Amino acid sequence: MAFKTDIEIAREASKLPIQEIGAKLGISSDDLLPYGHDKAKVSQDFINSVQDRQDGKLILVTAINPTPAGEGKTTTTVGLGDGLNRIGKNAAVCIREASLGPNFGMKGGAAGGGYAQVVPMEEMNLHFTGDFHAITSAHNLLSAMIDNHIYWGNELEIDTRRVVWRRVVDMNDRALRQITASLGGVSNGFPREAGFDITVASEVMAILCLAKNLEDLQKRLGDMIVAYRRDRSPVFARDIKADGAMTVLLKDAMQPNLVQTLENNPAFVHGGPFANIAHGCNSVIATTTALKLADYVVTEAGFGADLGAEKFLNIKCRKAGLAPSCVVIVATVRAMKMNGGVAKADLGQENVAAVLKGCPNLGRHIENIKSFGVPVVVAINHFVTDTDAEVQAVKDYVAAQGSEAILSRHWELGSEGSADLATRVAEIADADSANFAPIYPDEMGLFDKIDTIAKRIYRADEVLADQKIRTQLRDWEAQGYGHLPVCMAKTQYSFTTDPERRGAPTGFGVPVREVRLSAGAGFIVAICGEIMTMPGLPRVPSAENIKLNSEGNVEGLF
Repeated sequence: MAFKTDIEIAREASKLPIQEIGAKLGISSDDLLPYGHDKAKVSQDFINSVQDRQDGKLILVTAINPTPAGEGKTTTTVGLGDGLNRIGKNAAVCIREASLGPNFGMKGGAAGGGYAQVVPMEEMNLHFTGDFHAITSAHNLLSAMIDNHIYWGNELEIDTRRVVWRRVVDMNDRALRQITASLGGVSNGFPREAGFDITVASEVMAILCLAKNLEDLQKRLGDMIVAYRRDRSPVFARDIKADGAMTVLLKDAMQPNLVQTLENNPAFVHGGPFANIAHGCNSVIATTTALKLADYVVTEAGFGADLGAEKFLNIKCRKAGLAPSCVVIVATVRAMKMNGGVAKADLGQENVAAVLKGCPNLGRHIENIKSFGVPVVVAINHFVTDTDAEVQAVKDYVAAQGSEAILSRHWELGSEGSADLATRVAEIADADSANFAPIYPDEMGLFDKIDTIAKRIYRADEVLADQKIRTQLRDWEAQGYGHLPVCMAKTQYSFTTDPERRGAPTGFGVPVREVRLSAGAGFIVAICGEIMTMPGLPRVPSAENIKLNSEGNVEGLF
C-alpha cells in the first residue's frame, strides 16, 4: 500500500482563511496581523487584553529517548489537539518553529506528519513569518557592535581573547564552527578567533521563548554576557548599548504565529530553541496566550523526557508559572524493539521479546515524570507494521508501572485515530489530580541542582566535574546567579552521555565538561559530553532532493 508523503497530504489540505481560525479562539480580524491568507501574528495589544482570563488545562507531550526509528512527538501533539476538538473540546496546539538547518540536513521539518500536521507546511519549514531571520539579525547586530566597540578604542576594556559572543546562521555549516575574524589589515579590526552557532542555539532564541513581553525581552537582552575584561569582570550587551536596537529587530518576532491543523483547528507555532543546549520548548508568550483562549492546550518539549520534559518542568514552568495537568509520553513499538537490540532493518518483523526488553527505557521516563507530581499517559504512536501482540506487550508493561498506554492512529486517520487518547487525557486533566512541583528549589546550590538531575532523572551514580567547574559555579553563586535553574546539555539518545547506551542503563557517571552562564535567558548550561552547537550536513543532505516541480510546487520537504 502506497502512502502519500507529508507534503502531498499538506498540499491537499482544505485550509480556512486565518481569520476564521482566529475567530474559533475569539480573536477578531483586527487583532491578527496576516502573513498571506493562512498564517498571522497575534497582536500584543490583544494578548495584553486577555491576561485576566482563567487558564485552560496544559497538556505536555514528551517521548522516550529518540531512536532512528522515530517516535512522532510533534505528530502526536497535533493529533491529540485534533482529537480533543473532535470530542467536543475547545483545544489549541503549541509547537516550535522549524530551523532551516535540519530541514536541509537530515532531520526534516517540525510540522507533524501524515494526517496529523500543521499547515502551511512549506512556509512553516522555510521562511515562515521571518522570526528566525529576525533572531539571526539581532544576534549578529550585537556581534558587529562588539567588534566595532573594540575597533573604536575599546572603552570598556574588553579582553579580545575573552569575547564569548559568537555569530549565528540558520544553516548546518561545519566550516564555520571555528573561524578567524578581522583579517586583512588595520582597517578590518583586531584579528581574533571566533565562530558560528546555528540560530536555534543562540541565547537570543532562548530569551525570545522565555520573555513575557517586550520590556522583559529588552531587559533579558541587556543582561546577556558578551565578553570579559582582563580582571574577569563581565561585559553585558547593555554596556555595548545594543539591547534597544535588538529589541526593535525582534518586535514583530515576539508576537506568536497562528496557523491551523489539517482539520482546521488552531495552532500556535512560535520559537524553537535547541533542546540539547537550551530548553527546547515553544515560547512562553504563545503557551500562556493559548491558555487564555482555549480550554485545553497541547504543547511539546524537544527530544526525550530526560531532556525536553525535564527542562519544560524545571525551567519553563518555573519561569512562567505554568503547571501541566497531564503529561503524554510518546512511544512506538519500533523504538521499543530498537531499545531491545533489534537492528533498524529488522523492525518490521514481530518480536515481542525485544519489545519487552526495550520497555525499561519507557518505564524510567514514566517514573521520572511522576516524580514531578503529574499524571502520565503513554501514547503508542501506531505504525502499520505493529502487531497486536507487540502493542499489547507495551500496554501490559505500562499498566504494571501504574499508568496506562493507549494506541493512537492519528498519523493514518487524523482525529478519528486519536479520539480514544484525547478522551482519556481530557478525563485526567479534568480530574485535577496533578500536584506539580519542580524537583529542586531555587535556593539549592548550582552544583547540587546538576547533581539532582543527574541522579534523579538520569539515574547516574555521580557527577564528574573538576575543581575549575565547581569554582566557577560558586563564583556565579557569589555574583547573584545561584537561584537560576540548570539546563543540561547532553545527547538526546541516552540517559547517559554516551549516545550508544540505549535502554535504562545504570552504573555510570555524568561528566560535566564545561558550564556556561546564560544570564539573559536565566539559566546555567552544564555541558555534558560532546554537544554540537553548529551541526554539519550528512553525506547525502535532504537539500539534494528539495526542488520545485513543473507546477512550481515545492517537493522533497518532510
